Amino acid sequence: MEAKWLYVDTQKKMQRAVNDFERAKVLSIDTEYDSFHYFNEKLCLIQIHANGTTYVFDPLDNLNLSFLGKYFEDRRVVKILHAADNDIRLLKRDYQFNFRNVFDTHRAALLLGFQQLSLEKMILQFVGVDLKKNKKIQRSHWDYRPLTEEQLAYAVQDVIYLPLLYDKQALELDLKGLKETAMKAFAKIADTDWREKRFDRHGYKKIKGCEQLNQEQKDLLKKLYLWRFHRAKGENRAVFMFLSDKNLLDLTLDIEHPEKYLSQRKLNLYSEEIERITKSL
Repeated sequence: MEAKWLYVDTQKKMQRAVNDFERAKVLSIDTEYDSFHYFNEKLCLIQIHANGTTYVFDPLDNLNLSFLGKYFEDRRVVKILHAADNDIRLLKRDYQFNFRNVFDTHRAALLLGFQQLSLEKMILQFVGVDLKKNKKIQRSHWDYRPLTEEQLAYAVQDVIYLPLLYDKQALELDLKGLKETAMKAFAKIADTDWREKRFDRHGYKKIKGCEQLNQEQKDLLKKLYLWRFHRAKGENRAVFMFLSDKNLLDLTLDIEHPEKYLSQRKLNLYSEEIERITKSL
């Protein structure tokens, strides 16, 4: 299937998308977000497929995307997503959208008894197409601009086959008497909300090498683990990118020399805090 798509970066292109959405009975939706580099996931791209064309919207641009809420909430329009939970959470968080009449192909496959639940496996199983997705692109910097052609091609391919997948799965659910069960499951997914990451107060025990520490060192590691969480949150950086588990353990074992494990910037910002943590033991 040829991937016909349009990067929406002008009002004229947006109007073309609106014209297609107004005629659509089904919308296929996906997002690209960065949860690898940031503490809180950063929504970077919204892809919506309607009437044979995929429209790519950039949340980092200055276009007003609030108009999408009309279609997401319209009960007459089926919204197809794969593993919809995170997509819906982020769209609700950033735009306060509401969702009605959602069909989640991941949940549908689970109800139908399939074990291989990735989108690639689903499309290969139901549609007979091998997407051959590049995992390196999946973890690329989706917030960097301009996006590469490879990134855009990756983003577009996720939605173009969802209508065919939906047709196949909806029929299977109906034939197996699972339609009502599925609709209840989809309604719960549509109602899901974004929640901020919670601190796991026992998480430090999972750090490799913790079990070999004495009690005083474990107490220090626990405090540094809490400090890292709040500092990563404050800088909106992934916890492991702010300070890896290994460096956190090394810092615990060699607390007198934080310069070995922190960048100069972090050392300037946080050396006094680390010193206070040490003295509080």
